[in-house]
Amino acid sequence: MDLNHLDDYCIETTQSEPDLLIELVEKTYSDMGYPNKLSGKTIGRTLKLLSKVTQPKRALEIGMFTGYSALSIAEGMPEDGELICCETNPRAIEFAQTFFDRSPHGQKIKAIFGPALETIKELKGEFDFAFIDADKRNYLNYYEAILPLVKSGGLIIIDNSLWQGRVLDPKENSDIAVNQLNRLIAQDKRVENVHLNVRDGLNLVVKH
Repeated sequence: MDLNHLDDYCIETTQSEPDLLIELVEKTYSDMGYPNKLSGKTIGRTLKLLSKVTQPKRALEIGMFTGYSALSIAEGMPEDGELICCETNPRAIEFAQTFFDRSPHGQKIKAIFGPALETIKELKGEFDFAFIDADKRNYLNYYEAILPLVKSGGLIIIDNSLWQGRVLDPKENSDIAVNQLNRLIAQDKRVENVHLNVRDGLNLVVKH
């Protein structure tokens, strides 16, 4: 059995994303730098499914890039849901907005330009759902900043939690930060979690 093809098999046997998201992926690869930042089909459909199951009225995303994950989350949210996205790349925000404007779920999304840690300080009220997928060196800081804003029973999803396997032998600052967050969560009495080996890792965390 060739385990290297299992990821491809899972992608093949997961229902497809909407045509608009497929177009977004293609245009990101043709027009934007670092297209590997995209969440991808498996993570995107997982986000949509988790959003559909939890029905968050208010959600937060740290690291929006070109909007693939944001549209995936918004697709599962109720019609009156609000998704606040933090992003530091103005070109990515402009790119994403062109797709938000064409999506039936785009009106749920509000993109905010600026460092996420500064934006979070200005946010009021509770969140039901949060997705962390930004600069890895700040992962622990994002988690600690978000946790007080997430309501009891709320879901926090951390992407790239395996960081291409570097968490097994962390050397760079980003490797160390992702590993520290994973280790903290495993012992954190404020939450419960399951760490999944999906694509580049998903750490699913529910606040007590």
